[in-house]
Amino acid sequence: YADAKIGTGDPKTVGDPVMIDYVMSTTGAANGAKIYSTKDSGIPYQWVLGDRSTIPGLEQAVVGGDGVPPMLPGGIRRVIISGSAETTVPVTNEGAAPQKLSYDVKVCVEGRGPGPVPRGEVYNKFKNTFCNSTRPDSPELVLDVKLLLPSQISTYVLGNE
Repeated sequence: YADAKIGTGDPKTVGDPVMIDYVMSTTGAANGAKIYSTKDSGIPYQWVLGDRSTIPGLEQAVVGGDGVPPMLPGGIRRVIISGSAETTVPVTNEGAAPQKLSYDVKVCVEGRGPGPVPRGEVYNKFKNTFCNSTRPDSPELVLDVKLLLPSQISTYVLGNE
């Protein structure tokens, strides 16, 4: 990970709802081609920390752990997530099994698995890049993530009712 901007306020913890904007690109294309941006779509990505709906590497980037400090609201962090199924991190819940930080190409090919997954027309570009089991290597998923401030979340939620 690499922080482009440190946010302010209290870090999020497991069980908290989270909303982020992100730009998704890859190291598997020329010049790290952009695949998707929530800013372009106008729809931030949201989940509840710890609900297993999100790639564990992204979750760790937000909540912290294993030497990674938590993000603070308003912060911007670059996260690089491997397509390898070998990278694991211990879970902070006592007795829980370690989680893979990477995305699982086989599960992705089947059209299921944790997010974020791009919406609309760019989904096929995402699927061909990251969910392609015939590729000799699995490219890294690069996410530039902004943890939204509570005021930004309120504006978004109120603006779409």
